[in-house]
Amino acid sequence: MCHVFAGQEPERYASHTRRLRLNGQSTSIRLENSFWQILDQIAATEGVTTPVFISTLHSEVLQLSGEPSNFTSLLRCACLKFMEMSPDHHAASIAAE
Repeated sequence: MCHVFAGQEPERYASHTRRLRLNGQSTSIRLENSFWQILDQIAATEGVTTPVFISTLHSEVLQLSGEPSNFTSLLRCACLKFMEMSPDHHAASIAAE
């Protein structure tokens, strides 16, 4: 079983930083490439760019519960939630990328 996890391509878990604006403030977000792929897919599903999706999500979180203590963790959990919503469809499309 560990070979499934240990044998993945290192590029999948390599981190990448993207710069974007959250509520008018320029910021950087560093996530693993796999999470960026999922966020790109979520944004495409919503018909927006990834920065627009992330900014909208941040605004909605601010309204619902205030400033998140760890926004990158929230993004990772959003990716997991997205994958849980339709695991077969999302897993197949990400594996194809």
